[in-house]
Amino acid sequence: MILACHQISKSFGDVSIIENGSFHIEDREKAAIVGINGAGKSTILKIITGELSADSGTVVLSKDKTLGYLAQHQECTSDQTIYDTLLEVKQDIIDLEKRLRELEASMKHADGEELSRLMDAYTRASHEFEQANGYAWKSEIVGVLKGLGFSEEDFGKQVSTLSGGQKTRVYLGRLLLSRPDIILLDEPTNHLDMASIAWLETYLLNYPGSVLIVAHDRYFLDRVVTKIIEIDQGHVTMFSGNYTAYAEKRAMLREAKMKEYLNQQAEIRHQEAVIQKLRSFNREKSIRRAESREKLLSRMERVEKPTEAASAMHIKLEPQVMSGNDVLTVRELSKAFGTNTLFSDVSFEIKRGERVAVIGNNGTGKTTLLKIINGLLPADHGDIRLGSRVKIGYYDQEQQVLHMEKTLFDELQDAYPSMDNTQVRSVLAAFLFTGDDVFKLVGDLSGGERGRVSLAKLMLSESNLLILDEPTNHLDIVSKEILEDALNNYTGTVLYVSHDRYFINRTATRILELKGQTFINYIGNYDYYLEKREALAAAYVGKETAEALSPQPVPSDNRLDWQAQKEEKARERKRQNELKKTEEEISSLEERNAQIDELSARPDICTNMSELLKLTHEKEENDTRLSALYELWESLAE
Repeated sequence: MILACHQISKSFGDVSIIENGSFHIEDREKAAIVGINGAGKSTILKIITGELSADSGTVVLSKDKTLGYLAQHQECTSDQTIYDTLLEVKQDIIDLEKRLRELEASMKHADGEELSRLMDAYTRASHEFEQANGYAWKSEIVGVLKGLGFSEEDFGKQVSTLSGGQKTRVYLGRLLLSRPDIILLDEPTNHLDMASIAWLETYLLNYPGSVLIVAHDRYFLDRVVTKIIEIDQGHVTMFSGNYTAYAEKRAMLREAKMKEYLNQQAEIRHQEAVIQKLRSFNREKSIRRAESREKLLSRMERVEKPTEAASAMHIKLEPQVMSGNDVLTVRELSKAFGTNTLFSDVSFEIKRGERVAVIGNNGTGKTTLLKIINGLLPADHGDIRLGSRVKIGYYDQEQQVLHMEKTLFDELQDAYPSMDNTQVRSVLAAFLFTGDDVFKLVGDLSGGERGRVSLAKLMLSESNLLILDEPTNHLDIVSKEILEDALNNYTGTVLYVSHDRYFINRTATRILELKGQTFINYIGNYDYYLEKREALAAAYVGKETAEALSPQPVPSDNRLDWQAQKEEKARERKRQNELKKTEEEISSLEERNAQIDELSARPDICTNMSELLKLTHEKEENDTRLSALYELWESLAE
């Protein structure tokens, strides 16, 4: 165990965020903290790092272990370049390399004992240099920067001139290169495109240390983590497995808890009715029996009502009128900014009922396309035609459609003057703005809160063509699922830009990938895109261009004959099967260890020495086997 949080509690004023929460992280384990916005996920990370103090409880980091933390937002006024900021992390290796060169120079002019002493020092320094992967430090920096979406032209830019998202990527790269024993990441995928997220997934999967992540990217969590730490109404619960496994277990537990809660409520109502009836008899004996029942009822440990599965926003999207079948037609569209051509002569059509996702790397022109369609930017060339009875509803990730100086109440009422006060308050309440919240200024809201206001206006618009730019940014997982269901039940047409692969997979009926200044069309969801992208990209932009633009590594040797490729695929299948078996055995042993811990705490077991020794011996054998399995898994994963 590398990190343990024991009985952590934290409140802000009268609001309790975490109550007696406990969890632990094992060496090399990849875990995630999940919960709705405001549940206390970032608070936990800040308590672990010491940035915040807990009201009670302890945080224990194993002796001599290092910890690295990446916050959501980076405040930096450094005049250093991007490259130099990461170079600082490798200063020890650079100094060691300089020492090696100095020793080499000194050995040329030394002899006898002096030469022997220098050679010994050189041998030790050379070994230390190799252990620190010193011969690869330059390529390691370049690899991390490129993996996080920086081109070589960006390396010389000053960090102080970058956007908030770019700064976060720089400091993420710096953190990864520093290689602490445990990495804490708060929403690391927020400012990454799909290629960079895929790169980060692979990097973290192969990372030799432990990782604790706060993230709302379910696809990312499914690929990377093997443990979920849930914060719900102040309570902390651990689940083994990835996000999908957690969601399934959580649904089952919630159903069982709801059944227990409803049964207890029925029992309480029954007892209260019996007590009332006994008291109505107004006899000494019946009153004593009523009082006895009341005491039993007061001592009953009440089951908390589980949180509603959809207790966040309430979205119902419905067009006022149905559009014609041809919703949007784009012909020979081109757009460039100076010498930077985003897309050229692109054409596509969107039919009624389609949900089209536009994907591509950062800077390729996805948001620009939406702004051109919505009339916020002019095209350099081309034609955009809306179909019959088409009414656009636009969701802007930069929230430029909102008025910062207005209150939430005025923002909705001014846009929809036919709504009375009660109706405005009801809509705002559906998006979690209640009481005096409705009189807050839009400019004082967080990014997530502004996103909810934009979604409220979108719902009221009753449009039949929704154009959405990163609609899931700043939404927690529950809110994303509610939005997904709303879009899937929507009878109009949707065109959106998103980096959220899970969201795309659940909602898209078609994908347009912006690559090589053109659009590649995929008739399906994200799983279909993954299956077909290499073949279709080669057909659209040419094989060489597609390979150059592909986020996946290209095999270094393309001259393998058919037989060699077949053997390689067989070896890969065998590796994947062994990896799966290893993961299953690890999961089984970890679950058994958890059962042993629970059994050992039982009064009838902890007082039975022979049974306790038997369980202890079994757990020791499990731990020995797990150590071997962890090493085997790491080898297979690499």
